[in-house]
Amino acid sequence: MYRKPDKQRTIDDFILPFSGKLSADNRWVKLAQIIPWDEIEKEYAFMFPSDRGNVAKPVRMALGTLIIQVRCGFTDRETVQQITENPYLQYFIGLKEYQLTKPFTPVALVKFRKRFNAKRLAKINELILKAETAQKSEEEDKKQKDNHNNDGSGGISEETEAPNIPEDGVNQGILILDATCTPADMRFPTDLGLLNEAREKLDMIIDTLHEANGKVSKRPRTYRLKARRDYLSVSKQKSPRKEQLRKAVKKQL
Repeated sequence: MYRKPDKQRTIDDFILPFSGKLSADNRWVKLAQIIPWDEIEKEYAFMFPSDRGNVAKPVRMALGTLIIQVRCGFTDRETVQQITENPYLQYFIGLKEYQLTKPFTPVALVKFRKRFNAKRLAKINELILKAETAQKSEEEDKKQKDNHNNDGSGGISEETEAPNIPEDGVNQGILILDATCTPADMRFPTDLGLLNEAREKLDMIIDTLHEANGKVSKRPRTYRLKARRDYLSVSKQKSPRKEQLRKAVKKQL
C-alpha cells in the first residue's frame, strides 16, 4: 500500500526545535532542489497497486536514503544513525521536522534497494540529469539578463567572460557526469562465478590460438568438462559451506 504525500517539503517547511532555519547553501538542500521527486513518485506509486496493508515509506525517504548511503559510503546502520543526528539529512529524505527518534530501522534499507533495481535507477538518474541541466540553463539565462541590465548595451560586459567556443565556431554541447544513483555491480575477486567465466574465456583463447597454428600440435589438455561439472555441483547449491567454496575456487584456479 502506498499513500502519496500532500506536497514535497521545501526548506521553509522544515521545523527545527531550537529555532533558526536551514542554510540554503548546504549541499543536501541544493541536491533536494535538483531531484524531481514528483516525477519519480509517479512511477514509484505503481509498485504498490494494492490499497491494503502497511503504508510504504515515501519515495523521497526511500530513494533519498539510498543516495545518502552511496554518496557517503555508509553501512546500513551508520546511514540510519547519520540521518538521526543530522537535520539536513532528515530534510533531504522529506521529514517535516527534526526528530530524535530513528525514522526507520536498518532493515528497511534492504527493502529500499529491492525497489530500485539497476534499470529503475538508470531511469531516475536520467531524470536528475535533465532537471539539473534545466536548472543550470535557467541560472545562465538569469545571469545573462543581469549582465544585460547592468551593462545597458545588450552585449557582453567587460566583467563577463565570453563562452569557450571551438575554432570552428560550433558549440559541441555540455557534458554532465553524475554518479548519484550508479549501482555497484562489482563482484569480489575470488567469486566462484567470476573464476568460471575467466576459465571459459581462457579456453576460448586456447582454441583460437590452436586453430591459428593450423592444428599442427595437439591441443593442451585443460579438463574443461570436468571443471564445468565441478563448478555446477557447487553453484547449484543454495548455501554451500565455506570448505566447499574454498575447494571449488582452488579447482577453478
